Amino acid sequence: KKKTTHIYLLAGTVKKCGLLKIIHEKYKTNKKVVDPIVSTFLQSFETAIEHNKEVEPLLGRAQENLNPLVVLNLFKRIPAEDIPLLLMNPEAGKPSDLILTRVLVPPLCIRPSVVSDLKSGTNEDDLTMKLTEIIFLNDVIKKHRISGAKTQMIMEDWDFLQLQCALYINSELSGIPLNMAPKKWTRGFVQRLKGKQGRFRGNLSGKRVDFSGRTVISPDPNLRIDEVAVPIHVAKILTFPEKVNKANIDFMRKLVRNGPDAHPGANFIQQRHTQMKRFLKYGNREKMAQELKFGDIVERHLIDGDIVLFNRQPSLHKLSIMAHIARVKPHRTFRFNECVCTPYNADFDGDEMNLHLPQTEEAKAEALVLMGTKANLVTPRNGEPLIAAIQDFLTGAYLLTLKDTFFDRAKACQIIASILVGKDEKVKVRLPPPAILKPVTLWTGKQVFSLILKPSDDCPVKANLRTKGKQYCGKGEDLCYNDSYVTIQNSELMSGSMDKGTLGSGSKNNIFYILLRDWGQVEAADAMSRLARLAPVYLSNRGFSIGIGDVTPGQGLLKAKYELLNAGYKKCDEYIEALNTGKLQQQPGCTAEETLEALILKELSVIRDHAGSACLRELDKSNSPLIMALCGSKGSFINISQMIACVGQQAISGSRVPDGFENRSLPHFEKHSKLPAAKGFVANSFYSGLTPTEFFFHTMAGREGLVDTAVKTAETGYMQRRLVKSLEDLCSQYDLTVRSSTGDIIQFIYGGDGLDPAAMEGKDEPLEFKRVLDNIRAVYPCRSEPALSKHELVLTSEAIMKKNEFLCCRDSFLQEIKKFIKGVSEKIKKTRDKYGINDNGTTEPRVLYQLDRITPTQLEKFLETCRDKYMRAQMEPGSAVGALCAQSIGEPGTQMTLKTFHFAGVASMNITLGVPRIKEIINASKAI
Repeated sequence: KKKTTHIYLLAGTVKKCGLLKIIHEKYKTNKKVVDPIVSTFLQSFETAIEHNKEVEPLLGRAQENLNPLVVLNLFKRIPAEDIPLLLMNPEAGKPSDLILTRVLVPPLCIRPSVVSDLKSGTNEDDLTMKLTEIIFLNDVIKKHRISGAKTQMIMEDWDFLQLQCALYINSELSGIPLNMAPKKWTRGFVQRLKGKQGRFRGNLSGKRVDFSGRTVISPDPNLRIDEVAVPIHVAKILTFPEKVNKANIDFMRKLVRNGPDAHPGANFIQQRHTQMKRFLKYGNREKMAQELKFGDIVERHLIDGDIVLFNRQPSLHKLSIMAHIARVKPHRTFRFNECVCTPYNADFDGDEMNLHLPQTEEAKAEALVLMGTKANLVTPRNGEPLIAAIQDFLTGAYLLTLKDTFFDRAKACQIIASILVGKDEKVKVRLPPPAILKPVTLWTGKQVFSLILKPSDDCPVKANLRTKGKQYCGKGEDLCYNDSYVTIQNSELMSGSMDKGTLGSGSKNNIFYILLRDWGQVEAADAMSRLARLAPVYLSNRGFSIGIGDVTPGQGLLKAKYELLNAGYKKCDEYIEALNTGKLQQQPGCTAEETLEALILKELSVIRDHAGSACLRELDKSNSPLIMALCGSKGSFINISQMIACVGQQAISGSRVPDGFENRSLPHFEKHSKLPAAKGFVANSFYSGLTPTEFFFHTMAGREGLVDTAVKTAETGYMQRRLVKSLEDLCSQYDLTVRSSTGDIIQFIYGGDGLDPAAMEGKDEPLEFKRVLDNIRAVYPCRSEPALSKHELVLTSEAIMKKNEFLCCRDSFLQEIKKFIKGVSEKIKKTRDKYGINDNGTTEPRVLYQLDRITPTQLEKFLETCRDKYMRAQMEPGSAVGALCAQSIGEPGTQMTLKTFHFAGVASMNITLGVPRIKEIINASKAI
């Protein structure tokens, strides 16, 4: 048998040339050694050269044009046994299939034609027009060949056809020659698929949906934190398909009788046997109601108690969409409790929000358990509470718990009665014994506040908390003279006034956080709802407002301000004089000018801070802006000092206002002026009003802030999208590893310890042992048991931890517990040594044994609680940890300011901070 031999030749270089041409350079003859094939090729032209001398110089530059036909023939010649070398499967396809010989014509639904009434005929789709053009060009080439047109003409037609086929697929080709460029832009296939508006992102991943509503939002503190008020108008349009059964048939009949126009009613009935839908606006509804059978489906209106999903764009993290319980109310806005503003990042200046109604019972159950507001009180980023008291609630609670707030019986009962609404209507409330008996019985605000945590003795909640407040004076714990050390024992507020640290979001010493961790999410949500009703009622009765009187400076303050200004200006003049005489000491790495700028900026920035502290000394305790700054509900001391004392130095990109015109910042000043006023120092306050030049400088600084915010939002939004797209398939598995969708292991154990950040109670550890122990001591007093000595404590704890229940804890966690218990035992020994008590177990019940005591029951309960909490803190298998991570980086990134301003004079702007730095890390930039 004769074997066919294949001749393999070395190819030359293949280049892309122009838009749609690929050339093969094999026959260039400027090399020393000429390939035998090339020489044969060149010899074949000898006769042609004899007839036409002009061919010869062109031969050296001969190029082979690899048009689709040539390539197709080459591909067809590849033998079947060589195809696996190209990493292709010969059964699945041959290399020749890579060259298209036919253009696919899509079905009509992809390229619909529009019939217009105005002008006769139809408007065809872009794709149809392109296809027509391609067919027409084919005809032209055919005609030209038959009529024997010039080769050049046919080649031009060929190129034009090639271009049209390319544009049919991708209409955004760059580098089209001008004579061939299309007159009008068309949408090719690629344009229909790619980008935000394309098929994938615009119509498949993201689409508009049924059973949704959108309107403006308003606050309503009378709703519980897991409720949302839905306008009756929306409730009549959104429907839920409910199956008729034995339990609900009477209710369903009533709804059908009401029809679509009265709420609560129904819009459609779907009969079980015929599967026909009947619209209830027409026809005999009474008859339809009687004919209802089990298994029919009634599309009823949204009613109280339905589960709905509530969402606000931009959805930066998973808490931007949560499940609430609907309450149908009159008027035209969605209303919800202000405590839930933080996760949505909502305010009520005209924001709109979306509402979705799940359509099956399973969806409702999942939404409530996984996405419910109560299940998401903490952020998965670091376990800090997000849904917590804000603004008015903080101010109200702060004023209520001040040392000098007292109520008589009528006032106390009136305020307490405000919590008896809705679900809490039947709650028993036990008024505690009054704090002051003579000359008149008075209750303190702290006693009233305690009822939020535990309204009566029936309530099992015993919350315990000891923490420093915002104004803690630094020593003496509960003897703090600002009354800012909060002590809550068994749900009773003993000392301290509540502020943002103990009621607001972003801190783990929060009272709601402790209720959530020790008593569960229902108790935490109930307490928050009670506070949201009680604080505004107290605040509106007491009165709280801001007037011009609150920002009017007193004589003493004005005097202090002028002294400060004069001292500062004098210092600046000295610096400027030192520069002019050449006596200024230069800072390392700075020119004399830069040194001066840094010194002056530092000096002037200090003026604002000093003026601020002068404000605080002068202002009355009842000053409203001051109260808000102190309890952390809104505003800061800088805002107050700008309103009352002095607006201060305006910084533009971290330095004083630069010279714009000829060597001066504004034409109002002399050239080369270095004075504070000429470089953006505003000596006036907002109360006294700014001079024209100060106003210009202030608007410059304000404009910079606005531009920054706009740029930043787009930048971080794009960064978050890239992060989500690259991490979205990471998921924790049942073998505790973190894997991608292809099964690659990313981490052997999530985060190195397998714990869920949302369940971390300490700063960076799963438990705060001291708080747990204090809580156990308060909840289980165990008065009859003897106290353990140092050695007994250590031995007992080790015996308990050897039990099987503790095998599921990691060694590192058990070590932490042992370390803590060792610390406690040392403390017990110290106390006993101090008072000279021996450990030989004398049984007399002396008072001294009660100091720092721990009983066996308490120890057992403590270790049990630690184990339970540790097990509860494990990351659940199947969590989408990748998406969670991306959102936890992106969401604070969006909130972060683009650049960090350094008011305290730093000569060089520090660029290693903020969003630009995060971008460098995530993009893994080599050049920084």
